Amino acid sequence: MLKMSKSEHVHLKLLCHETWLKFLRVTKQYLPHLARLCLISTFLEDGIRMWFQWNEQKDYIEATWGCGYFLATCFVLLNLTGQLGGCVLILSRHFVQYACFGLFGIIALQTVAYSILWDIKFLMRNLALGGGLLLLLAESRSEGKSMFAGVPSMGESSPKQYMQLGGRVLLVLMFMTLLHFDPSFFSILQNMVGTALIILVAIGFKTKLAALTLVIWLLAINIYFNAFWAVPAYKPMHDFLKYDFFQTTSVIGGLLLVVALGPGGVSMDEKKKEW
Repeated sequence: MLKMSKSEHVHLKLLCHETWLKFLRVTKQYLPHLARLCLISTFLEDGIRMWFQWNEQKDYIEATWGCGYFLATCFVLLNLTGQLGGCVLILSRHFVQYACFGLFGIIALQTVAYSILWDIKFLMRNLALGGGLLLLLAESRSEGKSMFAGVPSMGESSPKQYMQLGGRVLLVLMFMTLLHFDPSFFSILQNMVGTALIILVAIGFKTKLAALTLVIWLLAINIYFNAFWAVPAYKPMHDFLKYDFFQTTSVIGGLLLVVALGPGGVSMDEKKKEW
């Protein structure tokens, strides 16, 4: 077995570092656009579904809550217009902050209306989705600040830093729902690697690399386990897998924002610069 000398090891390390920096430079232009598109995908899909399943959604809310025809119709209409309108504003980069607050409201409304509050798995995924929106909100604040580039600044604003921290912590909740507690070697290995990566993202250490690794891992899991296109549309499992697929895609969008923007001021990566 061949062994590398110390100089060869250092050279390889520098080569990997340069390759990583080159990747970040090349993707810097379009990665935020891809991240936003992935992030709003679940809202876009759900808004379209509200249109095509108008009567089913209305009847479900009316039967579950006994709120009557008018309130059930208002609920479906609010979900449809709020989600599609928010997606259009985010993609067009107009009133992004208002769109994010509106989508936060939609998440809260659906959490109560569909009794997600009592389902830990779906609650954690909704919180992870909220984490992605927090990161998008932080990005929009950054864009707003850049309009006043000539104005003296006291440094990065604290609200943005803490939004990025909160977004990172909430995003990792998605991976908590993917842990499998069985004694097989593959599951144990997956749990160990996954746990290590989500801790790195949460504390902000080697954040971009850890987030990109999680993107690749989550993308593979999403395509393999949530292949709704392989299930006939008339089966209930089709809608369930479709919902799961787009929610996971939105979390991937949040992680891509972490790759594009970095961890923010409240992170070990940022503190290392001061050491």
